[in-house]
Amino acid sequence: MTIPGARSTLLRKAGIRLCCTATAFILLAAGCNRSAPVNTVRIGLNLELTGDIPTVGTSGKNASQLFFQQLNDAGGVPFPDGPVPAEPILRDNAAKPNQAAEITQQLILRNEVVAIVGPNSSACAIPSGRIAEGLKTVLISPWSTDPRTTIDATAGVPKRYVFRGCMTDLFQARVLAGFALRDLGAKTAAVLYDDQADPAREQAALFRDAFTAGGGQITAFQSYEANDADLLPQLTAVREAAPDVIFLPAYYNEVPPIVRQARALGISSPFLGTDAWTSPDLARLGGADLDGSYFCKHFSSEASTDEVKRFVAAYESMFGQQPDDVAALTYDACSLLVGALHKAGRNNREALREALAQIRSFPGVTGSISFEPGSGDPIKSASILQIKDGALVWVTNAEP
Repeated sequence: MTIPGARSTLLRKAGIRLCCTATAFILLAAGCNRSAPVNTVRIGLNLELTGDIPTVGTSGKNASQLFFQQLNDAGGVPFPDGPVPAEPILRDNAAKPNQAAEITQQLILRNEVVAIVGPNSSACAIPSGRIAEGLKTVLISPWSTDPRTTIDATAGVPKRYVFRGCMTDLFQARVLAGFALRDLGAKTAAVLYDDQADPAREQAALFRDAFTAGGGQITAFQSYEANDADLLPQLTAVREAAPDVIFLPAYYNEVPPIVRQARALGISSPFLGTDAWTSPDLARLGGADLDGSYFCKHFSSEASTDEVKRFVAAYESMFGQQPDDVAALTYDACSLLVGALHKAGRNNREALREALAQIRSFPGVTGSISFEPGSGDPIKSASILQIKDGALVWVTNAEP
């Protein structure tokens, strides 16, 4: 189920109409809400409003404010006996792991929320997830890509109550391999990665495996260390392999000098990157050398789907700016919870957990979302952007 303005199929069936232009809805941030009416659905928001990444928390707050305003303007969470207003309870974890974990406990035990959205950072989401798992309450992190967020480190199995709204670091490699094979028609690929960075090393291996499983051939598999200024040996091997595409899972500030060396050697193949490429400075730093290359991210406001158009229009109307990845992922996380509550038919933690785990082909603003049985990691599409004439242009939402 999705709740972007008037687009909610489930709410339309219930005779409810969402409005994006209603009076501003204020997120609650009181300490203890024991006196709050019992006929509300309490949902906690554990966000990074201050600290090292306040823009992340602000995006999450904005998106949740928009979502719950739309939802409550329509009457609230659609249950069989009629809609029930949602009561979002906002807390600031200051991007501190211990504080985030403490807030998670307070939201569950003191505020008696049915579920929690956030934290976003993996450093905060991992300890918060442990608390939520122990107290058997659903926690969905919109933005945490670390595999440990949803895995019980002791037992080595997926947590039952912890979900995420974004693709993982490793999942991106599968999406990009599929995009290269299907959309670009690539037959051969080279991989160039930092061997000292665990995510990059793991992504490189998974891209290799997924590309070859799809019928492609890896013609060069080269590693380097982040402090290597000269990649001549590795890039020479790539040039001799003459690949159709080159997979480079590096951070956006590391990409331009590597690509610049490649172009100087006469390598013209397009590069493929992960969401680590995401930065408004990427095209400026890379210049013409990066033209024609692609990377994936969680969301693009330029995507042409109706869900995205309506969400972007509503967000811009309320906040005067375009939504970023975190805003879109937070909006989808809230929508997933409400969709699962509707499916469960009651305001109950365990019923919500069971319904959420059964979500399939959920049409979110960040693409189609499904949860595989026994996993809180979504199977979903990714936005693919191309660097073209110095601009970032949305190409497609690629499926895994």
